[in-house]
Amino acid sequence: MKSNLTPIASAVALLVMSTAMSAHAQQAESKAEPKANTQEVVVTGIRASLQQSLTQKRNADSLVEVVTAEDIGKMPDKNIADAVQRLPGVTISSAGGGEGGFDENDRVSMRGTNPSLTQTTINGHAVASGDWFVLNQVGNVGRSVSYTLLPSELVGSVVVHKSSQADLVEGGVTGSVDIITRRPLEFKKQVTVEAAIGTVYADLPKTSDPQFNGLFNWKNDANTLGFMVQAFSEKRHLRRDGQETLGYDTIDPASAVAVAHPDLAGVQFPHVVGSALFEQIRLRQGGLVALQMKPTDDLTMDFDYFTSKLEATNINHNYMVWNANIIGQGISPLPGYVVKNNTLISASFPNTGTTRGLYDQISRPGENASTDFYSFDTKYKANDRLTVRTKLGQSKGIGDTPAQGLFSSTIGGTGASYTLHGVGNPIDASLPGVTTSTPVNQTGIDWIYGASPAKTTDKEVWAQFDADYKLNQGFFSTLKFGARFAEHKRSTEAVGQGPNFAQQADPFDVKNFPAWGGGTYPSNFGSGLGGGSFPTNIWLYNPDQVSAWTATMANRDPVARRNWGAEFSLKERDSAAYVMSNLEGDGWSGNVGVRIVRTEEKVLANFAAPDATSVPGTIVGSAFGPFYQKEVANTYNDVLPSANLRFDLSKDLVARAAVSKTMTRPDYSSLGGAVALDDLTHKATGGNPNLKPIRSTNVDFSLEWYFAPKSLLSAGVYYMDLDNYVSFGQSKVSYYNVRFQKQDIYDLTSFVGTGAKVKGLELSYQQPIGAGFGVLANYTYADGKADKVAPTDTGEMVGTSKNTYNIAGYFENDKFNARLAWNYRSAFFNGIDRASAQHQDSVGTLSASLGYRINDNLSISLDALNLNEPKLKMYSANADQPLAIYNNGRQFYLMLRGKL
Repeated sequence: MKSNLTPIASAVALLVMSTAMSAHAQQAESKAEPKANTQEVVVTGIRASLQQSLTQKRNADSLVEVVTAEDIGKMPDKNIADAVQRLPGVTISSAGGGEGGFDENDRVSMRGTNPSLTQTTINGHAVASGDWFVLNQVGNVGRSVSYTLLPSELVGSVVVHKSSQADLVEGGVTGSVDIITRRPLEFKKQVTVEAAIGTVYADLPKTSDPQFNGLFNWKNDANTLGFMVQAFSEKRHLRRDGQETLGYDTIDPASAVAVAHPDLAGVQFPHVVGSALFEQIRLRQGGLVALQMKPTDDLTMDFDYFTSKLEATNINHNYMVWNANIIGQGISPLPGYVVKNNTLISASFPNTGTTRGLYDQISRPGENASTDFYSFDTKYKANDRLTVRTKLGQSKGIGDTPAQGLFSSTIGGTGASYTLHGVGNPIDASLPGVTTSTPVNQTGIDWIYGASPAKTTDKEVWAQFDADYKLNQGFFSTLKFGARFAEHKRSTEAVGQGPNFAQQADPFDVKNFPAWGGGTYPSNFGSGLGGGSFPTNIWLYNPDQVSAWTATMANRDPVARRNWGAEFSLKERDSAAYVMSNLEGDGWSGNVGVRIVRTEEKVLANFAAPDATSVPGTIVGSAFGPFYQKEVANTYNDVLPSANLRFDLSKDLVARAAVSKTMTRPDYSSLGGAVALDDLTHKATGGNPNLKPIRSTNVDFSLEWYFAPKSLLSAGVYYMDLDNYVSFGQSKVSYYNVRFQKQDIYDLTSFVGTGAKVKGLELSYQQPIGAGFGVLANYTYADGKADKVAPTDTGEMVGTSKNTYNIAGYFENDKFNARLAWNYRSAFFNGIDRASAQHQDSVGTLSASLGYRINDNLSISLDALNLNEPKLKMYSANADQPLAIYNNGRQFYLMLRGKL
């Protein structure tokens, strides 16, 4: 489709550019205390920033990358995740779990692994995170941080640690991303005021929304007291056009369809084929308050408070050809059906009176996520040789779905048909005899379901002590040692709404439907998906109608509808101590150390009870059946050695070597999912609270050639050997057998720990080519394989894209700057969704930005995202089983910035 800004977008797409990036000279001494290998100095433009990055990389003892910003909002990209994805070895994804994918990148991962194995911190400490989407609140509950809560305006710099060292907080198996905020005493002026105001235009919803962020900083003449306030308010409309299958089912060999057509026994088919329209309004608001005091030259104290809340009200419509109901009723496809790769890729069904279609409209008003933290840090220089640092703080994250309105109607018709065309291509689907533009073909309500309300709470408190002691003994330059204590709590609660028969004798009767107000899908729905013949002109209820109807018809009693299967509660007490020495010799430097970590873990797990009396303490009253709770406690100890070495082979050639052992803890839902036991067959399903921490032994080698000013050609190889990598399979677990009153061994179908290995290659090149132009490029190869836990396993690791690359060109002079950037990520396994494997196909994204400096105090910029309108394409076991295809359109940010 065309938008009003298409001429601007076309002009932007012809330019190569980057927003001016800069950072204050003292930014290196940030709250996260980057070491000498990550120190930051002033960068005032694209070329200066790139040169500084090269300088930091060249002087580093360990493998790090740094992105900096001077003025508020002047990150190289609108989103922190976008900015770090342009670094070699870093990949991003636009969703946390089962919500598909959107236009804003949300998760960061490293070196061909999933986001839960990469740690994100702010100023060196943990950040609790909530998720706005309900399935991520009660289902796919991971440890990764949602970057939609972290605006780029927050950032002074981002430090990406690719290799570990003993003084880094454990939790990132593959690496860590540290987001560093500004410090009040680092500003050059006594009073600094910065602000940006503008608008974002999204061309699918055809809506413009306001954007604002501002900063005020004051410090006294003596540079001993400083105060900073940052605030942001960013609203935008989002529309996603899509087509979804919601998984694949298998034709039972004993079913009527298989008996009539033996060649269809065991063949898979799409559960539904749906025309999915998702609409959302996102409002991100919050800010940062920082107080910094330096009462003496030897003592610095920092207090920070940060809060961010994302209001994410949304509604999702999905109008579906319901193949599972047709085949499930024993209806065979007409002659001419096609089977390919054990998949029924094309079928037509006769008119036998069976319900053919299904239409879900789900409204989630007030759905939101939030995060905040308080932190108090000190730095005290006891004498010329000893420096002591302390950190105290608390962070809390919440994901909340206050109510989930649902209208789910069945659709009649005179038949049904579909034809799959492989991943990335829309599916042809139809319901003959159905009028889609009005609700005349509704035959009844299917059901009322879903978590409503649902809420997850994430909280961590921490205390940390670090000390540096200058040794000056041979090549041992500094001894570092310290300890950290943290307590982390995560809990989820949910009500599984159902029909309220007490309110309405038959809430499923069509006479109880809300009055249709004439609404339909947008006239251009699906035009950006790439063709195909499927329902598009579809009637709909508005969000208020759906919510009001469900509030009347649904049963949300917190006792009767307590969904204990979606609940869990987990508490971890983590303690760590380390010792590390910085090394320095003639032409070489590095560090060597060891970190010792203890994890005390308690999971309050829910178990299905056979009846109300067999197990003492059984909880009754829930429509989901009786259950009882049991606390499962485990303690794990880890010894994590590390060593980083850097060698100056010549004035232009640097070699590096690093080896380390790292760990992280399994996802919360992997540990805490409710367990159902069959005492006769000794079968069990659910979470696995006995999962051990994921551990990895890592090796890195790299060579860097600084062949010209502001230029680099580098190559690196890495290898990770993981133990207890979490996969889905079976394990032998001991549970109490209620029927026989004893402990028994059960076959638990759940998450299990297995081995995995990742090896890869990173290549990077950058060089100015003259007249203000320059180019950057990098490529990452990752080969990840998990040990198989079942004969049907593919050995795929979640998040492993074999090929990732970035290409960017830029231009800048005293007034004007421009950049054009392309990012590509090849296909990867995305996990299990609705009992089906989910892969995301390869995707490339084009972005551009223009900037013009009006004077020393004013500048204007235009950022264009998703210029090529990339389609997110999902598939199941193979490319002949498409799961989804989404189009989110393009976004344009026009901003005016000022500073005093």
